[in-house]
Amino acid sequence: MSDTDTETDTDRRRPWRPNDLVDDAVRIPYAGTVGADMNSGNGNAGGSETLKDHVTEFLKAAAEISVAFGKGCCDIVKQSLWNPDSFLVRKFGKDSYIGRKLRGPCRRLRRELRFFNEFLPEDKDPVHSWSVIFFVAVLAFAALSVTTERTSSSTPEIKKVYLHPPSANRVVLPDGRYLAYKEQGVPADRARFSVIMPHSFLSSRLAGIPGLKASQLEEFGVRWLTYDLPGFGESDPHPRRNLESSASDMSLLANAVGVNDRYIPDKLAGAAMFAPMVNPYDPLMTREEKRRTWEKWTGKKKFMYFLSRRFPKFLAYFYHRSFLSGKHDQIDKWLSLSLGKRDKALIEDPIYEEFWQRDVEESIRQGIAKPFVEEAILQVSNWGFSLADLKLQKKTRGKDILNWLKSMLSEAQQEYTGFLGPIHIWQGMDDRVVPPSMTDFVHRVLPGAAVHKLPYEGHFTYLYFCDECHRQILTTLFGIPQGPRNVTIEVNQSPLQGDTEEQEESTLDDSATQTEGQDSF
Repeated sequence: MSDTDTETDTDRRRPWRPNDLVDDAVRIPYAGTVGADMNSGNGNAGGSETLKDHVTEFLKAAAEISVAFGKGCCDIVKQSLWNPDSFLVRKFGKDSYIGRKLRGPCRRLRRELRFFNEFLPEDKDPVHSWSVIFFVAVLAFAALSVTTERTSSSTPEIKKVYLHPPSANRVVLPDGRYLAYKEQGVPADRARFSVIMPHSFLSSRLAGIPGLKASQLEEFGVRWLTYDLPGFGESDPHPRRNLESSASDMSLLANAVGVNDRYIPDKLAGAAMFAPMVNPYDPLMTREEKRRTWEKWTGKKKFMYFLSRRFPKFLAYFYHRSFLSGKHDQIDKWLSLSLGKRDKALIEDPIYEEFWQRDVEESIRQGIAKPFVEEAILQVSNWGFSLADLKLQKKTRGKDILNWLKSMLSEAQQEYTGFLGPIHIWQGMDDRVVPPSMTDFVHRVLPGAAVHKLPYEGHFTYLYFCDECHRQILTTLFGIPQGPRNVTIEVNQSPLQGDTEEQEESTLDDSATQTEGQDSF
């Protein structure tokens, strides 16, 4: 064997390197070697390379090219953007204010992460190498997200919103609109008390107090009325809705269904509120009250309140992509924006889930965003009155001489301003939809209100499907249960002239009517 042959065999056993591409003495010995190995009957004999070795060397070469590319891009950025006169250097450079503030933390971070450089080859610059590694990691995460989306497409079909047949009672208002309502409890002629209850955002007349039994309403003699707000459920939208029109709708409904011995709002028997939502921008709120309120909300919920106040036209876009999308999974995501632990556990209950889905389906049955946008705007806008106007206080007289003489000469009864009836508020202390700080604010402004704080309860847990809780509420509002009002039949027997026939006359018990007036909440 000659020296030339020996040199050739040595070259054949040497693995291929990227530098061979620019080597003047490059050789391509693989064909001869493969043939010799195949003739010898051993594919790996004599140090021949397999496909795995080729792929490994190719990846190494690709990494070398990527590092060189990253280094070139870094040089371009430095030359174009990182010169001493550029905006970035002046604002974020080493000698800038921000640079001086971040210099110490960055040094400490580099010291903590320096041990990663031990995994790099000795001849590689860490700055360029880690830039390539970061780029490859971004690509890997992108590929992983695509794979996850493909996998999720095989999940079971999402439940869609169902449009139920109309089922509500409706009254015609003076402006021609229809207002849908639902009636529970005892009939109007036997009711000791009448309760008119509007619903909350993304709800309907079907809500009321979920799980409230007819037997309890019968026991306390209560007639319970709920109705759909304009544009919700089966109620027609209002062309220019505001709080004044909403109060007018409630008054007109009361008159239409026979609750007409009271006049809203002067002679309401009382008010009951469950986690009352007030304007989070109310000027009467202190800075601490606002902080305690806003810190309970998620970033998404804060953003929606910001849109409601500043850019309400964008709300329709988000509503159509969430609870107006026609899919229950999007509705559940919207609901979970601000629920606490107790509420999240409650919505997993099959009974509650069935009720919630049916109520939401009724709420959005018209499929339009305008009523929900109006409701969101009303929550954060000027209400036209202040909560302080409801505070019960003596009416002040003028300080002129005429009023002084009147007060001295007459024994006029002292007059009061504000809401004369009792106010009861129930508030869950783990409520993240309406934080307890809002009720604290209401109680500060209306110190006469009775606040019932519920430890460990959320926004729904106390009110929904709890018989004992419902009994406590009814007892607080109406006292000892006395049942419905009695309706008696009187028979008046008086002989007529020359006639012995008896005449029967059925009347209501006048005494009961006079002494047991029907109260409205």
